[in-house]
Amino acid sequence: MKTCMVVDDSSVGRKIARRILEELEFRIIEAKDGEKAVEARKSDLPDVVLLDWDTQVTDGCELFGNLLRLSGGDQPIVVICTTESNIDHISDALHAGSDEYVVKPFNRDAVVARFQDIRDSKISD
Repeated sequence: MKTCMVVDDSSVGRKIARRILEELEFRIIEAKDGEKAVEARKSDLPDVVLLDWDTQVTDGCELFGNLLRLSGGDQPIVVICTTESNIDHISDALHAGSDEYVVKPFNRDAVVARFQDIRDSKISD
C-alpha cells in the first residue's frame, strides 16, 4: 500500500482528500501546515505528497524545498493543490519540481485522474 501525505491547512480539504485517496487504497498521513509536514516527513517517507500551495506557516514553494532537502526527499511524487487556475501559477509549481497539480476545489474525478497512475506505478510497493 502506498502512502500519501496530505498537506492542507483546511481540515475539510484534508478530510475530502483522505476519503478519496483511501478509496484508492493509499495510507494517509495528514499535516495541517508546512512545519507539521516537515516533522511528519522526518519519520515517514511518503510515496506521494498532495501539497496545498498556500499552506500556513510555510508556503508551498518553501515547503517543497524543505521536503526535498531532507534525506530521500527527492523521491516522493508531489502533486500541488491550488485554488489558482492561472497557467502562470501552475507553471511556477511545475517548474519548482512538482510532478502534477490539481485545482481546488477538486472533485473525486480530478483526484482519481491524478492518483490512479501513481497508485498503479511500481514505486515503493
